[in-house]
Parts: sequence; structure tokens; C-alpha cells
Amino acid sequence: MAKKGWKRPPMTWKRFKNQVLNVIGNPFNVIVAITLIILFIFIIIPLLTMLKNTFVTTRGMLKVQGFRRMYPDAKVGSYTLYSWRYLFGKENFVSAAGMGIKGTQIYVNLLEPLFNSLIVGFFVTIISVPLGALMAWLMVRTDIPCKGLLSSLILIPYMIPSWCKALSWLTVFRTPEYGGTYGLLTGMGIPVPDWLSYGPFAIIIVMVMHYYAFSYIMVSGALRSINSELEEMGEIQGANKLQILKSITLPLVLPSILSATIMTVSKSIGTYGVAARLGEPAGYHVLATKMKWFLNQSSTEAVGYILSIVMILLAAGTIVINQRLIGTRKSYATIGGKGTRSNLIPLGGVKWVMLVLLVIFLIVAMVMPMFFLVMESFQVIPGRGYGADNMTLYAWIGELENAPNTAFDREGLFRNPLFFHSLWNTVKLSLIASVVTAVFGQFFGYITTRGRGKWYGNAVEQLIFIPYLMSGVAFSAIYYAMFSQPHLGGLIPALTGTFMLILLVSIVKHFPFASRSGSSNMMQISVELEEAATINGAGFWRRIGKIIIPLAKHGFLSGFLLSFISIAKELDLIAILITSEENYTLSFLSFTYAETMPQAGDAICIIIIAFILITNKLAEKLGGNVSKSM
Repeated sequence: MAKKGWKRPPMTWKRFKNQVLNVIGNPFNVIVAITLIILFIFIIIPLLTMLKNTFVTTRGMLKVQGFRRMYPDAKVGSYTLYSWRYLFGKENFVSAAGMGIKGTQIYVNLLEPLFNSLIVGFFVTIISVPLGALMAWLMVRTDIPCKGLLSSLILIPYMIPSWCKALSWLTVFRTPEYGGTYGLLTGMGIPVPDWLSYGPFAIIIVMVMHYYAFSYIMVSGALRSINSELEEMGEIQGANKLQILKSITLPLVLPSILSATIMTVSKSIGTYGVAARLGEPAGYHVLATKMKWFLNQSSTEAVGYILSIVMILLAAGTIVINQRLIGTRKSYATIGGKGTRSNLIPLGGVKWVMLVLLVIFLIVAMVMPMFFLVMESFQVIPGRGYGADNMTLYAWIGELENAPNTAFDREGLFRNPLFFHSLWNTVKLSLIASVVTAVFGQFFGYITTRGRGKWYGNAVEQLIFIPYLMSGVAFSAIYYAMFSQPHLGGLIPALTGTFMLILLVSIVKHFPFASRSGSSNMMQISVELEEAATINGAGFWRRIGKIIIPLAKHGFLSGFLLSFISIAKELDLIAILITSEENYTLSFLSFTYAETMPQAGDAICIIIIAFILITNKLAEKLGGNVSKSM
């Protein structure tokens, strides 16, 4: 503390220069400055660019007669409110391109898909979050049998892409009215109601079987940090198991449950693949599918950007609610620290009932989707049973001239050059993006933990958190808007339709998850180790190379694994960015094939799942763990 009457010496040019050189000469300060610049360029600027583009006239708009009548003097690049008026208009409207919906513009374009998205998000969340939390409690805090095997199997359904589960659902419940071909039940002559095949019920069930994993991973991590002595004290005071669970355990894991709720709401509202497969054929549209449709029309791209902003605001609203409930701005944080002791709660005879229920769930969420995908990939005609006369290897190795079904319009996968090209794109995208993301995640984690409570640490953490607020399809819309035209006089070219744009979006979108893994990793590395090295004369980069990197390798692998799994199965994030076969990935190829040749689409799903599981097992051998990455 300065002495009373002491005055700070006046700022002179020499003193200012010395202070600047002192800041610049510190490598940590340079890394912080570069990090802030990178985050501003790749997160803030794209968001502002998309917002600006909602007010800009495009060439597509000039081709619309109604636009020219409203704005006769408009030119490409001039500012206009046309897109906002188009979305929020109250005039009667009949949508084009076979959407088949009538009503006012604001109802057709916004209110109906918004309502549908909220319905899906609400029911997916209230089912999947308690389900995942219950499974976490059973795995961590009870004496349920076969715990080691079950805890590994529970995460496998998360590794199966949600849109693959949608394809599996259709193999059973598809109807010729909407799907064009028969499903297993309709092929057997069993009538399937439309509400079961397509629409909100099917979408919700499929998403629940996927997104329960968020709650399971977060709550299980929180439960492991709780000292079981707290529960034992409640039991000593006469509380029964239900009272202990309600009054002690649940309040302690509530932040993690709310964090899982935020992630589940954001993901379920913004999921495109499942909603497109199970909703659009029946005319059930959500914000993600509606936005994709607008972005595909040259005259309404800006309307798609506005819907993206709506989705971002929805996610931000859930974050605000989360902050009010748990009093923290980090919606994805779990309880820190390790419990000193953890004793299991005996369930008595109930444990066998729970075991049976868990096995049934895993059969429904993992075994059955895999089985139906595999079996349909070998069928000549979907829905005609599994007899020998209806089984073929054509979807895998068939030649077009020997096609057993006229519906086969392309060769089998292993004879199809597009399949191998898509496979290479998937491997290349997953590996490059995951490595880059994991490296950045460790640096971000280092800055946020070492700068905790300081302005730069808070700034980095806030900026990294922004992509987390956005669904995949909304986030990709931002980059689609920004890189649809050159910048800086052509120095930055238009990237629309290029692999580079897909790679860039995949990296930046996964910053929050990699940063979360990096932060957890760096918090376990004591600052005292660096301080001791500094006292012994070690410079910044020597400390990083000799202390931080060796100790952070397992956290790096965990961050890499989570990003790799997410990117390898990604569809929502890249759906609007792929404009030609040159940039197809396996997920997009499967999604495309499923429309006309579902056997090939199923076969690709199987390959993607095998690819992810093999990579996960290899990473686990090296010390990575997906459950420690979130």
C-alpha cells in the first residue's frame, strides 16, 4: 500500500515505453493478446457480419418481383428491411417449393417452427436429463452389479450419431406414404400410425436416446466429488435413502443438472438431422429445418440468418435462467474438488430391478438401432423381411449393372469413388480439426486458470463461451454469411463451398468443449511447480515444455477425443456448408443416400460408428477419456 501523501510520478515517454516493453517482453502477455485477437476475429466479427447481412440487399432479392415493387431503387449491397418484413409480416402467405403450409408470414416462417422447436426441446430435456442423472447416480453411488461394464456401455449410444438413430427408427416405422418404401412393421402388414413414424413423438424419442449422455457425464463427475460422509451423517440423523437423495445429494449436484439442462436444450432445439429425417416428410418443421430451407434460396438467405439469431437468443435465454438459478455464469461447470471418501449405497433387492431396466434401455438405445441398421443394409427391398431371397451385399460391393432392385441408382460403397472420397474427407477433417482444437483448448485453459479473476482471463472465457450458445446449424450460418464474399479487397477470398470453411467452422465451434477440458486439466497442475521452476531460472517456454505439456497430455487426449467423436459424426454443423460432392463427408453422404437408397445410408452409418468406436478405444489406451472432457 502506498504511503499517505505519496503521488504517482508523471507518465513520461520513457516510462511509458518501458512499461510497454515489459508487457510485450512477457511471452504470457503475448499469448493472451494473440488469443484475444483470434477469438475476436473468429467469433465476434462473424456474428456482427451475419447481423449486418440481414439488412443487405442480395442479387437473389432483386429477382423477386415483390421486392422490386417495394424497393425500386435498391441495388446489390444497399440496406433494406425486406428480410425482417418477410419474416415478421402479417400478410397471408403460401410457401413455395412444396413446403405445403398456409397462413400468415409470421406464423409460417417463425411462430410455428419456433413452437415446434420449443415443444421438442422441452420434452427431450425433461426426459433425458433426469434419465441421465439417475443412471449417473446408479453408476457412481450405488452397489448395482456389473458397474464397470455398464458404465462403458452407457456412453456408446452417445457415440452413435443421432441422425443414424433416426435412420434406424425409419427402418422399423417407415411408411410408404411419407418414406417412399416400407419399414419393417409396414412390410409385415402391421399398420403404423403416422404420428409414430414421423413428427414430434419420433423426434423426441430419438433425441432422448442420444442426449441423455450429457446429463450422465456431468452428473457422474459431480457425484464423484461429493464426500459420502455428508450422506452418512443424514442417515445417522434418521433420514431414509429418499430423504438423503432429495435433501443432500440433489442440491449438491444441482449445478451440474442445470448445466446438462442448458446443453440439452441448446442441442435439441438446434438439431437438424433428426428433425429433417423425421419431421420434414410429414410437414413438421422446426427452426433448424426452416432456417436451412431459407438459406438454400438465394432470395431469402438473410431470413435464414434472422432465424439463426432467434436460435442464439433462445440459447442465451436458457443461460440467463441458469445464472439466476445457480448464481454462476459458467453454465457448463461441474462441482470442483475431490471427496475424501465415497461409500456405496446398498440398494438391496432393488439393484437387480435397476440392472434389468438399464439392460433394457441399452438394448433399445444401442443394440436395436445397430441391429436394424446392419440388417437393412443387406436388404434388397426395405421392409420385405430378412429371408434369404431379400438379402444381398449390393449396398456394400454391388455393381450397378447387376443391381437386384431398380431403386439402386448407384454402385455399392466399396465400388463407389464418392464413398472413398467422403471417407478421406471425414478422416482429414476429424483429425486436423480435433488436434488443432485440442491444442487451442489447452492454451485457452492455461490462460483462463492462470488469469482467473483478472480481466483477460474473464474476457477469454466469455469469448470462448459464445459458440456454446449456438446450435450447430446456427453457428455455421454465421460463417456462411461472413465468407460468402471476399474481404479486404480479395486478400481473404470467399470460402463458400470449400473444405477450408468446413474445417474452420469445425474448429471454432468446438473451442468451448476443448477449453473446458483444458481448464479442468490446468487446474490440476499446481502453480507452485511453475514458481519453483522460475526461481531456478527457467523461462516461460522452458516451463511450458518441461512442466505443462508433459503433465497435460492426458487432458489433451480427452479434449481431442471429445472433439474427434463430435466432428466425425457431425451433420448439423456442416449441412449448409457442403454445396458439392467435392466436400462430402460420410455423415452428409449417408444423409443424402438415405433419401433414395436407404441401404447404402445405413451401411455408411455403420462405418461411421465403427470408426468412432475404434478411435475411442485407441485414445483410451493412451489415457484419453470422453467422460472427463465435458
